[in-house]
Amino acid sequence: MWTAVIVTAIGCYLLKLAGLSVPDTVLDRPFVRRIADLIPVALLGALVAVQAFSTGQELVVDARLVGVGAGGVALAARAPFLVVVFVAAATTALLRLTT
Repeated sequence: MWTAVIVTAIGCYLLKLAGLSVPDTVLDRPFVRRIADLIPVALLGALVAVQAFSTGQELVVDARLVGVGAGGVALAARAPFLVVVFVAAATTALLRLTT
């Protein structure tokens, strides 16, 4: 167990070091900048999808999906981020309360 933790920690450190070692000429390219801007968005989308559609090893459709949809509607209405989160959480909580 500890071997896996230590190997993972070393791997994370080396990955971070590799990112810091990339020359500035590579990072200044427009394509690299665009990809670097989109990676966090893709990761956040993947995390939301996993949390909204799964329980353990199963895919489920429940109140969380409705909450994500309500948050999406609030986002489309250009609501502030905290309002979007509140709308999604409140919708999910109210739906769970009623079922």
